[in-house]
Amino acid sequence: MTAETKRILVVDDEETLCDVMAFNLEAEGYVVEKAYSAEEALAYDLSEFDLILLDIMMGEISGLQLVRIMRSNPATASVPVIFCTAKDAEDDMIRGLDTGADDYITKPYSLQTVLARIRTVLRRASSSRDNTSSSSTPMLTVQFMGLQLSRRTHTCMVDGEVVRMPRKEFEILFRMLSDRNRVFSRAELLSEVWPGETVVADRAVDVNVTRIRQKIGRYGRHIITRSGYGYGFMDDPV
Repeated sequence: MTAETKRILVVDDEETLCDVMAFNLEAEGYVVEKAYSAEEALAYDLSEFDLILLDIMMGEISGLQLVRIMRSNPATASVPVIFCTAKDAEDDMIRGLDTGADDYITKPYSLQTVLARIRTVLRRASSSRDNTSSSSTPMLTVQFMGLQLSRRTHTCMVDGEVVRMPRKEFEILFRMLSDRNRVFSRAELLSEVWPGETVVADRAVDVNVTRIRQKIGRYGRHIITRSGYGYGFMDDPV
């Protein structure tokens, strides 16, 4: 992977910060576009970017809303997003990651930190694409009774109804359904769903699992908790 082949969109309503970040990324060899609002960002074909660097607090459309829009569209559902924001509370971080961001950096930050995080996310995205393309029989769909998840369309169906599910929730549930009747530790889920993201707390797993249970209705009871260890999806929960 070379920086020259990677396109990055920087979205921030603080124009000076946006311009400076774009300048520095271009100096690293990335192809960079800028947007001073989520509305401007949506004027681009977001599916053409390899990564989007995004503020949260902007105008009428926030960064969180923009990510939700992206994750609901199959064409942009897998485009990596890194939040760069002044919202530094743990709950803000969990909310941002839960919305579907791949990483979360709080201001003020150093340029070297941002560049390192960008390299990590791009490397992970490239590896994920390589693994999918090299597998002769990639698992694209998992199902339990009327609960079905499709990686092809990034959709969750519950008894015939589409249920909106951000990327992290989707990946946790997909992983548990792929290997039913096994209990995953929080550390396992963190390493698989948030690989390389040292800022993520164990509580992020708990929050996502709680929301998954609420969203999948009668199937929620099949997600069991093993105190002090983690979670699993059981055919016959006890």
